[in-house]
Amino acid sequence: MIRTALLSKWHVHAQEYAEEAIQNEHITLTHVWDEEKERGQAWAEELNLAFEEELENIFTNPEIDAVIVASPTNMHTEIITKAAQNGKHVFTEKVLAETEAEARSILKKIEEHGVKLMISLPRLTANYYLYAQKVVDEGLLGKLTTIRCRVAHNGSVPTKQHPNGWLPQHFYDKELCGGGAFIDLGAHPIYLTNRLGGQAKAVTARFKQTFDYEVDDNAVAIVEYESGAIGILETGFVSSGSPFQLEVYGTEGTLMIEDDSIRIKSIKLEEGWHTPSEDELPENAPSAMMQWVTEILSGKKPDISHQDAYLLTSINDAARRSNEEGCRIEL
Repeated sequence: MIRTALLSKWHVHAQEYAEEAIQNEHITLTHVWDEEKERGQAWAEELNLAFEEELENIFTNPEIDAVIVASPTNMHTEIITKAAQNGKHVFTEKVLAETEAEARSILKKIEEHGVKLMISLPRLTANYYLYAQKVVDEGLLGKLTTIRCRVAHNGSVPTKQHPNGWLPQHFYDKELCGGGAFIDLGAHPIYLTNRLGGQAKAVTARFKQTFDYEVDDNAVAIVEYESGAIGILETGFVSSGSPFQLEVYGTEGTLMIEDDSIRIKSIKLEEGWHTPSEDELPENAPSAMMQWVTEILSGKKPDISHQDAYLLTSINDAARRSNEEGCRIEL
């Protein structure tokens, strides 16, 4: 059994990770730590786990094998680094860190101490992404020219039920989060286009504040790839009814994904639009947590890699700098 501690309930996905860990036959949850003592104590009581007030005691406890990190983003570097130094495997919420330099430092410590790191990039396990990757790899679209990916919701939009929007207010704390919509929800377009586009060479981004917060709630970035393709990444907390969209354009075809709808047009297929059958769609890959557990137990390399984690932070960091400096950032 992988004896695992939960480190913070700060992120909105923390409860999901706890529930998945509870359901995993190879994980035993043992402790809860939280930077907010009362929240941590309440969560530990709810899950019938021990609450540990001192984070250092988690790292030095020989009966803890691994940690699940859902802390504020600005704590990731310290927490993950100390976990690695103490031989604890790490499952973490996106992003890995705020800056490219911090991400490099974390991964160096992970490799030095031989622990297993997994970052939660759930859309890389979805059948629609796996189908898109297959289409690209098989050359059905020809030479890629443009990838557009949009992930947005209305978490900041005031309603009668949620006068300040339904997102936790701490998601607008620049110090804790390292940014706003782009560093959080924008992670999904970043890692998806990173996979499909190949090596990136430059980023240009603009962040906007629709409401009176110190972080962005609406953002777009243009990523230039070594192949000559362009990536258009869109995200935000201010779009009601916005569907998930992944569009991949090439010289010989187009792939359009919108929520559950997938269609492709290619000169290498029958004329017109083609909707893949269930048999043509790959099965969903194992979840990020399952891949993490498998690597810990068997050493099998996961599909979600350290490179995915690094490039996510690298693009995010470049986009932040581009917005702040008002210029194109070369990688």
